This record gives sequence, C-alpha cells and structure tokens, in this order.
Amino acid sequence: MWGRRSLLQALCIVVAVAQPALAAEPVGQAVVIKTEVTGQSGPIEVDSSVHRNERIKTSPSGLGQFLFRDGTKLAVGWGSSVVIDKYVFDDSQSVKKLTIRAAKGTFRWVSGNSNSSAYQILTPAGTIGVRGTAFDFYVGPDGTTAVVLLNGAARFCGPGGCRQLQQRCDCVVAKPNGNMSAARRVDPSILDTLGNPRALPFLSGNQRLSGGIGMIGGCNMASAAPERKDRKPPPPAITPVPQKQDPPQRRAEPQKERPNKPDMPHHDKPHHDRPHHDKPDHDRPHHDKPDRPDKHDGHDDHDRTGHHDQHHGNDRDHQEHDRDHDGDRDHDKDRHHNRRDGFNHNR
Repeated sequence: MWGRRSLLQALCIVVAVAQPALAAEPVGQAVVIKTEVTGQSGPIEVDSSVHRNERIKTSPSGLGQFLFRDGTKLAVGWGSSVVIDKYVFDDSQSVKKLTIRAAKGTFRWVSGNSNSSAYQILTPAGTIGVRGTAFDFYVGPDGTTAVVLLNGAARFCGPGGCRQLQQRCDCVVAKPNGNMSAARRVDPSILDTLGNPRALPFLSGNQRLSGGIGMIGGCNMASAAPERKDRKPPPPAITPVPQKQDPPQRRAEPQKERPNKPDMPHHDKPHHDRPHHDKPDHDRPHHDKPDRPDKHDGHDDHDRTGHHDQHHGNDRDHQEHDRDHDGDRDHDKDRHHNRRDGFNHNR
C-alpha cells in the first residue's frame, strides 16, 4: 500500500513541475524597453523573453515593444496591462492561434506572417478581428475601447454588433454596455470622447516608437498632442545680443564740375589781363605795322603738352615785335635828319 502512495506522490510532483514548464514557453522577446516594464518574474529587459500566459505591465511613463516568433509586433504604451492568452506555434514559422487580452492602456498592433484568422484581440468592450493589418487601440479604465485603423482592414464586434474598418484612419469607439459609434475618420475630438488626453499616444506623438513600427501612423493627430509629463520642458530661447554696428559710411558726394578758367601762365597772372611785357609803348599804335593780337590757341586745354611751347613762342613773337618797333623808331630818326639837312641846304 505504501508503494502505491509513493507512486501517486511522485506523479503529483511530476505534474507540478511540468505545469510551470509549460507556462514558461517563450513566444517572443522584448526589443525596446523604456522606463519600467514588468512581467511574470519581474522587470523586463531588452532581449528578455516573454512567455505564454504572462502578464505585461508598464509604468505611467513606461513603454515596451515586443516581437513575436512569427514576426508580429506589439507596442505597449504607458499605464497598460496585457496578457498573452493563447499562443500555438507550428513548424512553418507561423502560429495557429495568437490571442492577447488587453485589460487597459494603449497599444499598437502589426500582424506578422501568420494567417489573419489566427489573430484575435480581446477587450472589455468587444473583440478585434485582424485582417492582415496594423492599428492602434486604447482601453480605458471603464472598459471603453477605441480602435484606429492604420493599414489593411479590421473588424470590431461587441454586444451592440460589429463595425468594419476598411479605410486608413477609420475609427470606432465602443463601450462594454454595447453602445458603439459608427466607423468614421479619426480626429482630435476623440480624446475628449475618451476623456483622456493621453489616449492614443502613438498617433498624437506623446510616445515615440522605434523601428518600422514607428513609421506607421499620423492621421493628423499630432496637433492634439498634450504636454508630456515625463519630458523636460525645452530651455528658454537665448536672445542674441545685438552687435554694435559701425555707423553707415557717408557716400562720397560727386564733385561739382568747376567752371573752365583761362589758362594761367607760370607767373600766376592771366594772359588776358595784360601782355607779357609791361612796357607802356606796347599800348600805343605803331606807325607802319598794326598791332599783333596775342595768340591764345590751346589755352583752354590744361593737359596738352604743347602749352609751354606755345607760351615760349608767344614770348618770341613779342621780342621780335619789340625789335621791329625799335627799328621803326630808328628809321623815323633818319628821315627826320634828312629833312633837316635838306632844309639847311636850301637856305
């Protein structure tokens, strides 16, 4: 009898040991961890494995990005709680069943290589059916759920019926009591509807995702982004000190044209005022030859090289004129002498 009891005890020990082993089956790993993200056995680090039936939680500023074995990507934003409920993997690098249960928080989902029918996301307000797609979804504290389609197609079904999301940025909001909005394009007013300005942070830009999963999104929600509490405000802009500038230089005034003045000889007296020689006889008319006017050709051009030659030529003309004048005076004396001699002779 004791042998049977020992055998039963051994079987119970084997079963007890086998259950944790099954629960610890790895289904993916963490690729990005920010602030604080915890799992079944404590904080999750980058490259740490995540397991089936493991609950993942993030702090009020936490962020975790996870990659599953079939290529499915899941981003878990701040203040979130999610459980990897079912994960059945096969040998063709795909899954037969992948179900996650989102209790609260913000999420982004991007399907992997598996058949779309293998994916299912459970929320307090209903179930999201995946059709090979990417979408963001939010689960509020009261179970209110919002789904925003980013790529492909999705279907949301709850107590109040089903809604098809077929165009990019289509959105639906559902409550656990069955109330559900029609599918329409998302806009910033959805944050007021959800009563949380921090909902859908991946669309508003309050939380940044890394890698290809972060390149999806937008839908003109960035303008509604509230101020992040975990981000330090930017330092005040430093106003540059204006540099002292030199006073503007006065533009040189153009020189006024000076009126042309008659050429001045080297002794700084103009030729026009008086002749070169100050002899009083020069002003009296000559008996046989008319006065020669002074030549002033070329006196208006200051830069000609022949100016000095002309000036000296005029001096020579005056000298010859003086010699002629002296000769005339001698000739008059001879004539006067001859007349006097003739007069005496006649007497």
